[in-house]
Amino acid sequence: MKQFSILIISLIIFGASHLGYAQSNNLDMELEVTDEEKIILFSGFAIGVIGIFLFLARDIILRKKTSYDKEEHESKNEKTYEKYHSDWGDDYEELGTRKNTNEDKEFRDAALNNELPNYYEVLGISRDATQDEIKKRFRELAKKTHPDKTKEDSEEEMIKLNKAYEVLSDKENKEKYDKYLKVN
Repeated sequence: MKQFSILIISLIIFGASHLGYAQSNNLDMELEVTDEEKIILFSGFAIGVIGIFLFLARDIILRKKTSYDKEEHESKNEKTYEKYHSDWGDDYEELGTRKNTNEDKEFRDAALNNELPNYYEVLGISRDATQDEIKKRFRELAKKTHPDKTKEDSEEEMIKLNKAYEVLSDKENKEKYDKYLKVN
């Protein structure tokens, strides 16, 4: 990548020096740029723009995709949500917005259709379990069912465990889940 950057910089310098030399020949006359010089300048700038684009996009281009990235799982966190919602902005609320989140809608729809899974049963814990108990139980089950450990097709089981832990480990999500689990 360094060699490519050096090549781009040298082409830009060469083009600029060539243009400067063309201007110094006839000081009395107007600037005359030949077609060859225009081609050199244009190609230098084009290579520079392409080089900058490749430099900025290098992480996206070189990133290796896994099978998990290709599939759509509910337990995946939405990356744009994580990017734009950090801890410092939790107290900010726009005027006119309601506190109905995607989790509320998801739990409400699942409860109305009798499809709300019992995440307490998935983890094998009681409803009054503490956060430490939830975390400990999730880790135990994850160690037992992880596809790398078992060498079996336990990805679906692991997805269910992840979703259950994601909901029950977050205090707000757990309260919303408990509210709709009672409806069921």
